[in-house]
Amino acid sequence: MKKIRAYRATPVKNICLDPVLADREGQEVHVGLDVGKEHLFVVLRWGESDFERPWKVKNPFEIRNLMELLVELNRGRRMTVALEPTGTYGDAARQAFSDAGLRVHRVSPKAAHDYAEIFDGVPSKHDGKDAAIVAELTAFGKSSGWPFEVSVFDEELAYFIDGLETQRRMLTMWYGRLEGQLARHWPEATNTLRLTSGVLLRSLATYGGPGGLAAEETALEQLVKWGRSRLSQEKGEKLLADARDSVGVRQSAINVRRLQEYASEALACRRAVSVITKQLQELTAKHPVIQAQALAVGLVTASVLWVYLGDPRNYDSGFAYQKAMGLNLKVRSSGKYKGRLKITKRGHSQVRRWLYFAALRMIQQDGVKQWYEAKKAKNPAERHEAKRGLIGVMRKLALALYQVGACDKQFEVSLLFPGSVGSSQTKAA
Repeated sequence: MKKIRAYRATPVKNICLDPVLADREGQEVHVGLDVGKEHLFVVLRWGESDFERPWKVKNPFEIRNLMELLVELNRGRRMTVALEPTGTYGDAARQAFSDAGLRVHRVSPKAAHDYAEIFDGVPSKHDGKDAAIVAELTAFGKSSGWPFEVSVFDEELAYFIDGLETQRRMLTMWYGRLEGQLARHWPEATNTLRLTSGVLLRSLATYGGPGGLAAEETALEQLVKWGRSRLSQEKGEKLLADARDSVGVRQSAINVRRLQEYASEALACRRAVSVITKQLQELTAKHPVIQAQALAVGLVTASVLWVYLGDPRNYDSGFAYQKAMGLNLKVRSSGKYKGRLKITKRGHSQVRRWLYFAALRMIQQDGVKQWYEAKKAKNPAERHEAKRGLIGVMRKLALALYQVGACDKQFEVSLLFPGSVGSSQTKAA
């Protein structure tokens, strides 16, 4: 396929298999798909430099037409249908392929991207060429099985993780808005209580600012009631004093209402996070892999790993598991030039985000903290050294999580960081 005309697509309804199958009885074929929201592009590869022109399929309206052709094509020969795992637009087609008993594979989008120029000497990418590249990589053995399988547990877990992430993002947004308003109207408040304090949020939702709190005769009793054992009498009195003597900008009625609504929304998000976390605990209570990993990184992080990476027992090694997280290193060096080591950042960013939080908790432990500080001290002038040390903790943690989840090992910090005290198990988040 040396010219763009070779990629000119034919509507799938106009395809007749008789000329396609002429003199190809029993010959193996690899079928590559490029998936889009409105169209699928399909290319058949019979052998080296032996491709059919692309078929153009309206997604999802002509999937049945495509299925009739592929079922007929599969009769009496070995056929593999492959596509890239890009979004959900191809799920309907993948389900149809699996239901029909066709062999379905997946090809890495990164591999397809990197192969573009090798394929025809041109780095350009478009739908027809992408489908041909997927077919060729499959023929070269650069694909893996990807049948459409539905797990009720996995779908329920993904639903809870998605809901939890949504609520956390919304909570972060409301905290940001509250911080800006408090800096304007009650700047002293966050010096006494953290912005995330339930007592501060409840007082804002009830009174709308320092003026309303200062005017309430039973305010101190109410603050102590909200705080229970977490709020001392001294802190409650200090918050009231801050409200009475605040130098913040005087609030109008609409600004009081604004703070009340922002705080109420933040509290609602906190309650939603608490409810979803309890549901996660119930759902995963008897799941051996998630429970084992939760002892190391917390329940939510372990659940995120399962949702986005799947079962660690399906990976060949800890390094493969680490690679799926995007934590494997890439090197760019040539001659005397030695490039900086960086992680590839492959896969889903949520995995690295939650593992980053786990690493932040872990560096507070004895032994791990010393290792982290020593890592930073190697090059104190480098401003990114602290972050590089955290990534080092994440990389070690990824290998340990594989051993815990796939090999039924007990998580021990002392095995990851020499000098750690004992084999502590971190608290579940």
